[in-house]
Amino acid sequence: MGTNSKREYLLAIHARYQRVGRAFKSKILDEFCAVCGYHRKHALRLLRRPLRRSHRHPGPNPVYDGAVVAVLQAIWLATDQLCSKRLKAALPLWLPYYEQAKGLLLPPIRQKLLAASPATVDRLLRPARLQHRRRGLPGTKPGQRLKHHIPIRTDNDDVHQPGYLEADAVAHCGDSLAGDFVWSLTFTDIFSQWTENRAVWNKGAAEVLARVQEVESALPFAILSFDVDNGAEFLNHHLWRYFLDRRAPVSLARSRPYHKDDQAHVEQKNWTHVRQLLGYQRFEDPVLVALITDLYRTAWDPFHNFFCPSMKLVSKQRVNARWVKKHDEPQTPSERLLATAQVSEQKKRELRERFQQLDPFTLKKEIERKLKIIFDRVRSDQRSQRLLPSPKPG
Repeated sequence: MGTNSKREYLLAIHARYQRVGRAFKSKILDEFCAVCGYHRKHALRLLRRPLRRSHRHPGPNPVYDGAVVAVLQAIWLATDQLCSKRLKAALPLWLPYYEQAKGLLLPPIRQKLLAASPATVDRLLRPARLQHRRRGLPGTKPGQRLKHHIPIRTDNDDVHQPGYLEADAVAHCGDSLAGDFVWSLTFTDIFSQWTENRAVWNKGAAEVLARVQEVESALPFAILSFDVDNGAEFLNHHLWRYFLDRRAPVSLARSRPYHKDDQAHVEQKNWTHVRQLLGYQRFEDPVLVALITDLYRTAWDPFHNFFCPSMKLVSKQRVNARWVKKHDEPQTPSERLLATAQVSEQKKRELRERFQQLDPFTLKKEIERKLKIIFDRVRSDQRSQRLLPSPKPG
C-alpha cells in the first residue's frame, strides 16, 4: 500500500476511532496495523494525535516573507531588471535611497535582503520575471579611405587602466535605413565599463566629432585609445586628425569587418544602454536629437555609471566541449574608477561629490518623464504623417 493510500485510510478511520469505546478501539487498531503494516505504537500515535490538514510541504518555515519580496521586487524593477548577481551588489547602494522614499525598513527585513544569495534572489523574483518579460538593421557603411592607415585590434586582454574606449553607432531607423533619422553613439571604457551616450542626426562626420569632443570633456579620465568599427562615421579625416594632431596622440584602432566580438564591450552596451531604453522605433524628427541627448547626459548615463553594477570577464577556458567563463565581483563603473591608481585624486573627489548629489529613484523618475516627452513627440509625428494627403498618381 502506498503512502497516499495509507493517508486516505487513516482519514477514513480517525474520526470513528475517537468516538468508540475501548473494545472497539482495539479492533480498529488491530485492523489498521494489519492493513498498513505499522508498528502498534506508531499506529497509536497516528490515531491519537489531531489530523493536520495543512497543504504546506514539510520543512522549515519560509525565511523570506512577502515584505522582503516586495522590497526586492521594487528595487529590481527600478534597476531595470538587473540579473541576480548584479542586483545583490546593487542592494547596499539602493537600500538607503529606498528608505528615504518609502520609510525605514525593519532591521530583520533589511538584514534578510542583504544576506540573500544570488540563487535566493532568482528564486524570489521568479514570479515577477514571468509578469515582466522583457534585432534591428545594421547601419554600418564601410569607410574605405582610411581603412589601411588604422590598425586592426582584435582583443583587449592587455587593458588594465581606464582610457581605452570602444565606440559604435546605433540606428533608430525602424524597418528601413532610407531617409534621415536619429542615431545613438555609444562610448564604453573597457577597464571600468563607464559608458556615455549621445544622439546625432544622420551621423555626419562633423557632428560625430562634436559629440566625441563633448564626451571627452565629460570623462573622468584621459582617452588613451579609441577603438571603432569600420563605419564611415568614425573612419574619417575629421576624427583621425582630432586624435593624432595633439601633443600626446591617441591610438586609433578598428575591428575586423563583420566581427562584432572584436568590440564586445560596446556591442553589449548597445543593447543595455540604447535598445532597452529606446527600442527599435524610427526617430525621424531632428528635434528628438536634443531630447535624447539630454536624457542620456543628465539621467541615463549617471544612472548606469553610479548605481548599476556590472561584471567583467576575467578568464575564459575551454573544458572538453564547453567554455568555462569566470567573472569578477559586480561593481559599478564609478567604484572601479575610485579603486584604481590611474585616476587622479581630484577626479576621484569630483566623482564622490557627484555621487552624493544623485538619487537612483529620482533619476528613474526623471528617465520616465523624459521618455514620455520623447515618445509623445514620436506619436504626434506619426499621427501627422497619417493625416497628410497621399500623393495623386500621374
